[in-house]
Parts: sequence; structure tokens; C-alpha cells
Amino acid sequence: MTKVIAMAGKGGTGKTTTSALLTRYLLEKKETPLLLVDADSNANLNELLDLEVGLTLGQIRKELKSELPPNITRDQFMEMKIHQALIEESGFDLLVMGQPDGPGCYCAANQYLAMTMDKLAENYKYIIVDNEAGMEHLSRMNLRSIDYLLVTSDPSARGILTAKRISDITEPLGLEVKKQYLLVNRAPQPVPPALQEKIDEAVADSGMELGGIIPSSEALINQELNGESYLGLDDSADVVQTVNAMFDKIFAE
Repeated sequence: MTKVIAMAGKGGTGKTTTSALLTRYLLEKKETPLLLVDADSNANLNELLDLEVGLTLGQIRKELKSELPPNITRDQFMEMKIHQALIEESGFDLLVMGQPDGPGCYCAANQYLAMTMDKLAENYKYIIVDNEAGMEHLSRMNLRSIDYLLVTSDPSARGILTAKRISDITEPLGLEVKKQYLLVNRAPQPVPPALQEKIDEAVADSGMELGGIIPSSEALINQELNGESYLGLDDSADVVQTVNAMFDKIFAE
């Protein structure tokens, strides 16, 4: 049965980095096939995986509002276009949402998207959704049941507070979340007592468990500066060992 892993957190907290590292981890564990959905309007998951993006879901939704080819229904058109938009790689596919909706109503387009995602999801073991700060895309794609919500934060009081607020709104949004974890990225080592206190408070006052605290990493900085895929990171890199141990714990529970 397909499991959904959703990333959440304010901008710049490392959601995309975590998504790329999680992809590497699941590929290594042969937990495939995977569907990666880049639902951030500032899409850059493809860059961390060294992939080129052609067609996005945003472009498809705009096409749905214009005249369709003859002898094809809108749901058939949506399904065909989404398959064209899939970037197919060994062990995983990537789908990019693209820019947010412009003027006009996209209700019908989002309905066709949800119907198509229902069919598409059956082909994958895991779906990883790299979200914006909000989680509206999960509803649009009909992914209302989330197995793992990974809420990322930077090592700041504001980031930790935002992570807690995101955790708190899952129920009002009508999302069924089975497990929630707080991940703190780029943390100084050792973790300052004041930061640890904020982390402990957020975990105690929310539905989140502490997934892990990830230190800053020169290996990640160098990989990105060199334009190289995070999938090619060396197993011996400290950050890889840290996140792999963290994911072992999260996905064993």
C-alpha cells in the first residue's frame, strides 16, 4: 500500500534538502518505486537531484482552461499530460507542481488532478511531497491521509514556533496524519541549551515527536555548489550517516 511522506516548514528550513536526502535513503534501502512531488512554487528539488524540468502541473492546469483536442475528455487529457510531465529515473519519478494558480477558478482542474493522482499513486511504494510553508497542495492532490509528516525547522526560536504551528493546523485542514516528526536542520554542535529547551517545549506541546537534529554540513554545501546530485553523496559523509540513522529510527517505528 502506498505511503505518503509530506514535508512542511517555513521557507529556508531545509525541506528540499531533507526530501533529497530521504530519496537517497529510500533508494539505498530499495524501498522503491518512489514518486517525488515538488509542490513548492520555487521548485528546486530537481536541482538537488541534477534533473531538468520540462512540463509542470501549473502549465497543465492552464491548458485545461483552453480548448482541448477533439475526442478526449478533460480527465483523459489530465492523465495523459501528467504522464508526460513525469521525469522518470531509476527507482523514482519526479513531478513538479510549478507556479501557483493565476487569475480564474481552477476548481475543475484541481478535481481532475486529484482523480489522476488517485490512479497514479497506486504505482508507487512511497510518495514524497516537498511542500511550501502551507499544505494546500495535499488537498488538491487528494492526499489527505499522510503516513509521515516531517516538519523542518532551522535552529531558531521562530523556526521552532512555526514548526509547532504547522503541526497544530493539520487537524483543521482535515488531514489525517499518522505520525509527525520535528527535524531541526543546520543546528550548531553541541546544541545550545536554549535551543534544546525550545525544541523540547515544541515537542511536548504538539503532536510531534523529535525526529532528529541535523548539523550543518560542508558536504551538502560542496555538492550543491558543484551542481552535483545529492544522490551521489558519499556514504561516509557525516550528514549522510546522521540522516540515515534518523530515518532508520523514524521508519522503523
